[in-house]
Amino acid sequence: MDELKVTVETSARHVHLTESDMAILFGEGAKLTEKRALSQPGQFLANERVSIVGGKKRMDNVGIIGPERKATQVEISLTDARSLGVDAPVRESGDVAGSGAIRIEGPCGAVEIAQGVISAKRHIHLVPETAEKYGLSDKQIVKVRVEGDRALTFDEVVVRVSPTFADTMHIDVDEANACCGATVGTVIK
Repeated sequence: MDELKVTVETSARHVHLTESDMAILFGEGAKLTEKRALSQPGQFLANERVSIVGGKKRMDNVGIIGPERKATQVEISLTDARSLGVDAPVRESGDVAGSGAIRIEGPCGAVEIAQGVISAKRHIHLVPETAEKYGLSDKQIVKVRVEGDRALTFDEVVVRVSPTFADTMHIDVDEANACCGATVGTVIK
């Protein structure tokens, strides 16, 4: 069987907001506006930006990924977490129970979230046809080998399968720096 090669993208620090938090941060009736589309269908980097504030530091000009979500979530690297002075357990997106707290500031107000700060677990988005072709399933754990000046193998990569996805692997900035920004990986079952 052919090897599955996936595009590896770096996911920088960002925030996902609920409509109600959007209203607090940017004013009643405010909506996210698209700056540019992302690789996952329907998702975009918004023009709007926020600041995130931890116990030790603040970070300004943090990107927001749209559209709005059911729960506000902040995704940062472990280096960001140490710098900010916040807890950011390594989790899959959406798994925020018991995760870190942070303050998010916008031009019209601020929100304090008691949980929702994570360092996103490295993962591969696959459409069902690709997953089936390569014998992979949703929530399966695989390894991904990247080549280059700092070749390495990422362990504990979660496969996520949905017809709404595009085939892409996401790693955070720390992981991208470790492999010199590799852009293609080979999945190892």
